[in-house]
Amino acid sequence: MAVPVTALDRPARKVSARHFVRLKLRVLGNNFRGQGWRIALFIVGVVVGLWAATGGFFALAAPGLAGEPRYALMVAAFGGGLLVLGWLLLPLVFFGVDETLDPARFALLPLSRRTLVTGLYAAALVSVPVLATLIAVAGLVVTAGLLGGWTAALVAAVGAVAGLLLCVAAARAVTSAFATMLRSRRVRDLAAVLLAMLAALLGPLQIMVLAAVRRADWDRLAGAARVVGWTPFGAPWTAGIDVAEGRAWAAALKLLITALAVGGLLYWWSRSLESAMVGAASAGPPRNQHKHGTVGGAVTQLFPRAVAWARRDRFGALVARECRYWWRDARRRANLITIAVVGIFVPVMVNLGGSQFVEDGGQAFGEAAANSSPALVSLSMIFVGVIASVTVANQFGFDGSAYAANVVAGVPGRLELRARMTAFAIYVVPLLSVVAIIVATVLGHPEWLGVMAGTLFAAYGGGLAINGFISVLGAYALPETTNPFAMNTGAGVAKSLLTLLSMIASAVVTVPMVVAAALLGEAWLWLALPVGLAYGLGAALLGAYLAGDALDRRQPELLAAVTPRR
Repeated sequence: MAVPVTALDRPARKVSARHFVRLKLRVLGNNFRGQGWRIALFIVGVVVGLWAATGGFFALAAPGLAGEPRYALMVAAFGGGLLVLGWLLLPLVFFGVDETLDPARFALLPLSRRTLVTGLYAAALVSVPVLATLIAVAGLVVTAGLLGGWTAALVAAVGAVAGLLLCVAAARAVTSAFATMLRSRRVRDLAAVLLAMLAALLGPLQIMVLAAVRRADWDRLAGAARVVGWTPFGAPWTAGIDVAEGRAWAAALKLLITALAVGGLLYWWSRSLESAMVGAASAGPPRNQHKHGTVGGAVTQLFPRAVAWARRDRFGALVARECRYWWRDARRRANLITIAVVGIFVPVMVNLGGSQFVEDGGQAFGEAAANSSPALVSLSMIFVGVIASVTVANQFGFDGSAYAANVVAGVPGRLELRARMTAFAIYVVPLLSVVAIIVATVLGHPEWLGVMAGTLFAAYGGGLAINGFISVLGAYALPETTNPFAMNTGAGVAKSLLTLLSMIASAVVTVPMVVAAALLGEAWLWLALPVGLAYGLGAALLGAYLAGDALDRRQPELLAAVTPRR
């Protein structure tokens, strides 16, 4: 008689990559359930991604459509290299890395490192950016096919897929390794500075590239493209072009280079991923918390030196807590560094003529500075002030489920927002002051310092008012992970759209400062600073007053919105 087999007697099913993909799709579907605004943002993100992919497709297919084999290699090498670089840097500085399947949640499961890396890698390939990239690089297949026939097109297709695998592996490996290193406080501080400087270099590099194209020596660029084509940045994208030019052996070697690069990146990712899951021990002996005694009491020691002036009440406690968070949280600290770097770069390049200044080798410095005006400077300062204030557009998302303590304590909304604005201003106002001084010095117009500072403070205060409402009405959850660049699926789209909305609204609010700079002439040089300070302070207080009422009404909904779903 046959003995029935129970569920415990059945052999365990082997976990494969498809299980991770199905799990990601299910988690994604659950996140969208009952969240109409998330679905709308996701659809908008898909449309924007397809629009960008279409532009990239025609840009990469242009040499083939125009019948210009001379430019095919340069477009493939430089375009593909920029694509890989974008996958490396953009997740770090803006959109974040999709952590729908947080690796830390698999730490206690009996999964081998190979299974985990393979599964997470397969799940990472199921995303809108991957689809958009695949559509864009299809232009290289068209170019190779038109220049070299079906064989070249087939090799280019293989190279495009290999390049896409390289992009995803590079993004995952670099962000995971960087997040692991951020456990050390000193390394976090150094990494935040270096990362912000690297992000700020994207703008100057773009300007330098545009200036170089105008004076390009195409023979030298072709030589540089061949060199890039033998690196992992350009190898997968130029394989099809090599076949079209009769160098099939080069295409085989480049695909091998790509395969080795992908394997090395996945190995690196597996090492850093395991460290991120297991956790790291403290790298030093514990600090003696009581070696200086307890002068002033335990409550006093909770207040950082920057807010020693604050009253020992709810407002002071909230300000002290936010100050500590802005200094210790890797996400928030990276935003502060970005404000400082972008705040100096953008006004200088706008007022000195951008690529024309770089193209002339700095010889047009005096002429460009002379052609600048208070109105133009005010426009650039508005952008800096808006960028500074947009950081708090999702300020409750930084707290996550910890915001429940404020809800239970019944903290009034107006008090909450005023305290958060005060703590953020403790760091940002000195940064904006330094930006104004540096830009005025570089432009050689110290008399414009009042205009610059006044416009900065007005834009910053107006932006705080706008972002106070956005943070209450459009908050979204951030993943609970050690990776400071992680974003839930769809949150990157939400972040970009909220950022755009906030920047437009904040800029509109500050337009009167530009109008005054254009109409009042020299009188505005004296009036700009006091008017800007009053304008910004009044706007921030009014925004906290009005948005505070909305916060009081929406505290439960806000807590639900910023609490990560498990």
